[in-house]
Amino acid sequence: MGGIGAVLALVDSGSPLRGPFTLFFLLAAPAGAIAAALRGLEPFGRAIASVAGAVVVNMLVTQGMLAVHRWSVRGGIVAVTAISALVLLLVLLRRLRGRTTRRRTD
Repeated sequence: MGGIGAVLALVDSGSPLRGPFTLFFLLAAPAGAIAAALRGLEPFGRAIASVAGAVVVNMLVTQGMLAVHRWSVRGGIVAVTAISALVLLLVLLRRLRGRTTRRRTD
């Protein structure tokens, strides 16, 4: 559902669902990536921390784009997507590296 919001915003659709789906994407994408990084926390704490982190990521992207006078909806969605994908990629790389290290010591 979040991906639909990103696509609707990127193609500049006139659908009334564009706003809610895009908002969901802007909260869910970074929150999901941060939740993957916070694997060791309790579920409630993990949810609160990941949603708070998602808000922080969105605000930092917005502030950065406004500071350099390059604000655009498409640019914001692309930036949030790139940051979320990078965080998720780093988490996956860390987990893969941890697995190969454990196999060598056995």
